[in-house]
Parts: sequence; structure tokens; C-alpha cells
Amino acid sequence: MSPIVPLNLPKTDLDISRKGEQLFVRCLVRKKKVILTPEEWVRQHFISYFLNQRSYPKGLLTVEKKIQYGTMEKRWDLASFMPNHECFLLLECKAPSISITKAVFEQSLIYYKGLQSRFLVLSNGIEHIIFKKEKNGLSVIEDFPDYPSFA
Repeated sequence: MSPIVPLNLPKTDLDISRKGEQLFVRCLVRKKKVILTPEEWVRQHFISYFLNQRSYPKGLLTVEKKIQYGTMEKRWDLASFMPNHECFLLLECKAPSISITKAVFEQSLIYYKGLQSRFLVLSNGIEHIIFKKEKNGLSVIEDFPDYPSFA
């Protein structure tokens, strides 16, 4: 099944190539070719959206970084940081065919607890659930946050 499916995100012009039967995409942050999985398709659309429509600085976006959780090593999908190294937004990507379930939310909480981001987003590229950190926990909001201005 092709990972290239319509998403509930603005269309973006990605650098996609093929080697044999395998599709690759040049990651907008990592600046290298990676296998184009359905999850990567979603992640690259978000990276483009955050960079081009929400003014997130490319140098403060991180992709698939390791985080220690007990004895396990996990990797978050995409995180945006502030200049002071505080995590602004954490994104958990799933393939479009994967529903955003309680299990997905619980998985994302592992990364959230470690990073304590201001915003937590769960998405399969079609359905987006956006949480904002509040004093009493997380509340659902309607739209993706713009990156704060420090001017």
C-alpha cells in the first residue's frame, strides 16, 4: 500500500525518490533521505506545515530523538523547542490507517512526561487532537498553536 494518501493538512512539495520498490523522502529537518512510511508521510507534512504556515524555527525542531523511560529507550516523533530549551510542542504521528485511541494517548504521555511540552498533538494526518498544558492537566483546543514571537 502506498504511503502517499490525502491528509487533513495543507499539501506540501516533498522531495520523494524511489530505489527499486522502496520510496524515500528527504526529511526537511534531518536533511537526509529516509524511508517513506505512512507515518513519515504524516510527519513530513507536519514539518512543512509548522515551518511554512506557523513560523516554527527549523533549528528548534527535532525528529525521532531518544528519551529514556525507566529501562526502555523510546523515540518521540517531532518536538519543537523554545530558545531556552523548553519544549513548546510535542507531536505523536501515526499512519493515516491508525486510529487515534486511548493507547496512542497513553503512549504519547510517556514522551510528554519527559518533555513537559506546552502543547501535545496526536495525529494520523487526518484526525488531529491538540492538547494545551494547563495548571490542572491537559485541555483540548481547536487549532494548532503558532510559534511564539520573541521580538
